[in-house]
Amino acid sequence: MTKIGTFDAAEFWKNAYAHQRGKLLKKVKVPEDQILILANKKYLELPAALRYEIETSGIQKKDLL
Repeated sequence: MTKIGTFDAAEFWKNAYAHQRGKLLKKVKVPEDQILILANKKYLELPAALRYEIETSGIQKKDLL
């Protein structure tokens, strides 16, 4: 059984600028109007399902910088 790789989204979110957060949200297919709202929230304020999607999506930090 393979281990699910996770992305340290909380650490990235804390250190990222809004445009980097927006890029991350686009990669997990969040609608454009929601990106503007969610990019300015703290990571723990995001819906749990969205946090799970971000963490298990396979996105690498180098893809977002």
